[in-house]
Amino acid sequence: MATLKQLTETILQKKRAALQMGGEDEIVKQRSQGKLTVRERIDILFDPGTFNEIGILAVGAGTGERQFAPTEDKPTPGDGVVAGYGNVNGRKVGVIAYDFTVIAGTIGEVNERKADRMREMALVGRFPLVWLLDSAGARIQEIASSKFAMTGKLFHDQVRLSGVVPQVAAMMGPCAAGTAYIAGLADFVPMVKGTSSMALAGPPLVKAAIGEDISAEDLGGSKVHCSISGVGDLEVAGDEECIRVVKKYLSYFPSHSGEKPPGGGGGADKASMEDRLARAMTGEEGGADRIEDSILEILPESSLKIYDMRKVIEKIIDDAGSAGAAGSAGAGDFLEIKPNFGKGLITALARIGGWSVGIVASQPAYMGGVINIDESDKAARFINLCDAFNIPLVYLQDVPGFMVGSKVEKQGIIRHGAKMLFATCRATVPKITIIIRKAYGAGYYVMCGKAFGADLVAAWPSAEISLMGAEGAVNIIFRKEIQKAADPEKKKKELIDEYRNRIALSMAAEGAYIDDVIDPRDTRRVIVEALRITANKKLENPEKKHGVMPV
Repeated sequence: MATLKQLTETILQKKRAALQMGGEDEIVKQRSQGKLTVRERIDILFDPGTFNEIGILAVGAGTGERQFAPTEDKPTPGDGVVAGYGNVNGRKVGVIAYDFTVIAGTIGEVNERKADRMREMALVGRFPLVWLLDSAGARIQEIASSKFAMTGKLFHDQVRLSGVVPQVAAMMGPCAAGTAYIAGLADFVPMVKGTSSMALAGPPLVKAAIGEDISAEDLGGSKVHCSISGVGDLEVAGDEECIRVVKKYLSYFPSHSGEKPPGGGGGADKASMEDRLARAMTGEEGGADRIEDSILEILPESSLKIYDMRKVIEKIIDDAGSAGAAGSAGAGDFLEIKPNFGKGLITALARIGGWSVGIVASQPAYMGGVINIDESDKAARFINLCDAFNIPLVYLQDVPGFMVGSKVEKQGIIRHGAKMLFATCRATVPKITIIIRKAYGAGYYVMCGKAFGADLVAAWPSAEISLMGAEGAVNIIFRKEIQKAADPEKKKKELIDEYRNRIALSMAAEGAYIDDVIDPRDTRRVIVEALRITANKKLENPEKKHGVMPV
């Protein structure tokens, strides 16, 4: 009978063998495609020496001592998935990472059991869960039988985790068939350019089913999903950048929905929002009293000319490298979500006064900032995400309204726009609205006008709050007066200027429909003060199972 020392050495040998993954040939093949191995990825993700692996001794159902299924008779270390938990920036995070060097990272009976255990740990322990996806999908040899009946538990678990802990699906390779829904159900989906792809059916099945001959990249590559479908959130250059983005994303979030967001650096600082923002007011975290004179130079003189709203955002968020900016490089650092999808609207995570905020901002540089179908879907998803994890929302308005016309009506602009309306109304986190320039019609509503529960509505002197633009309103209201004028064009211009400078903003301010007209240079200070007074906000919607959100 073997001694305890011998038994221990046997186990250690098996663990060391598992660390070799699919073997040197498969590792070389993985790297030749510009991809890191699964264990290299995990080393970058976790703080050194903190990763704890589960199920490292697992092997496939048809290998080793478990000859139950007709899989290839060769070693399957870890059965193609690495699962475990450790610290990311000092906070507990779980990981399910598919290993393409072992049976193409396919999902089989045993490795799904490991993944299931990790999902359960994340739910019970209330910590974020990260998927590192590099998988050819389901292992057909194992689930072609009645075992298929239990495979959907993965998605059931994701839905249970949704809104409870942050879920990230980092696309670092292929993800085919139903497993693409891992990304579809996750909160954040970065995609590596050139190596990642996802589709409900891969190119061979598409060819067989409908006769379409298409590459994996054209079918579901990063450009398709980050620019056209909107399933992907961010296109990145390589594996290392992808993992850095994941860590940055997590730094804005609490570990679970029962906590408030952390401060700078993503550490486990338990200081309250009130205390943190109080320190911000003294300049200890990001300098709340920072004055940005250059912000006055951003807006063009003509309200018809465009500008980049990102320049405004950079002036009001924390400086990179300050206590509230997670030590990132470059002034005014923030993480934009879906920058190439729904480009008329910016959604971004940032810090103001050392605290996480979600920014929903018009983008006049793209079609004047009009809200279309993609913008509506993008905003609704982002607002719901921030609300689920107690991240205050800051709206920056320069919005001409929703796109109009027969094309968008046929596409369901009303239904899609209602998603954004629904999300803004339902959100119970602090909501702060700054009107930069245009605030027209239903655009003003969904961008959190006062009636939609905004805790503070402030406007720049350049703001125009109206059912429609000055030109359109004047043409309707003063049509006869313009027609009778000796110089109709001159009269029209005078009336437009008067409407814009007097009626649109002054009436809103004089009637207390907005809270203040502010010096643009004070925008940052005003937002921090608003965060401070809403630090203990508690608002509950009427009790119900759930709202019937437009889909």
